[in-house]
Amino acid sequence: MKGLDDDCCYVAPPGATRLLVYLHGIVPPQKDSVQKQTVQSAVMNAASRAGVAAIVPRGRRGIGPEGARDWWAWPTSPGTHAQMVKEIVERWSVLKKKLEQSLALTFERTYLAGSSNGEYFLSAIAQRGDADALGFALDGYGAMSGGATGGRGAAALNRRAPRPVYVGFGTYDAETKTGARALAAVFESAHWPVKLAEHPFGHGAREVYLDEAFAFWAAHSGT
Repeated sequence: MKGLDDDCCYVAPPGATRLLVYLHGIVPPQKDSVQKQTVQSAVMNAASRAGVAAIVPRGRRGIGPEGARDWWAWPTSPGTHAQMVKEIVERWSVLKKKLEQSLALTFERTYLAGSSNGEYFLSAIAQRGDADALGFALDGYGAMSGGATGGRGAAALNRRAPRPVYVGFGTYDAETKTGARALAAVFESAHWPVKLAEHPFGHGAREVYLDEAFAFWAAHSGT
């Protein structure tokens, strides 16, 4: 993937008219790592096959889980989410516009996906409607290798226009598969289009989740 800015990398297949914003899991604060390579490889390969542009913005340091506090991560506690979500989503808007200007186009559709720690932040955004409220319109969500309802039900979702939601998880990912099923059930109860997919993996980003998500989103958007 190429650098779009100091805090974001991207891939842009020729003719891409759709954009994926992908949220990584926790990543150690060093120039290169297995975690970083795994996410970038999965996004680059799947996005290239689908003909979709993708950006992978970087999270924040100092908010990671115990034992990895200073790693790059996304806010997952309610307090940190409330404090940081506006700045983060507004940064995505800036990065999207920068890529559009670089490619001399306007993306027709934008999707938000993430895995592990990034998925938990995504789950909260999808259920709360933060992106909509902040003017960053999304056409679909992809929750991968994670899942949490945060105690929320379908009531808030019923007040918003449904978007297709892909939920993918690993058979051998004991920590997240129960949460993934519960998350899918919340969106299903609000009559949002949902695809729940289980694969014989452990935890982490996988190309197949994105392959399936791109196809699912396209089937529910006409593109």
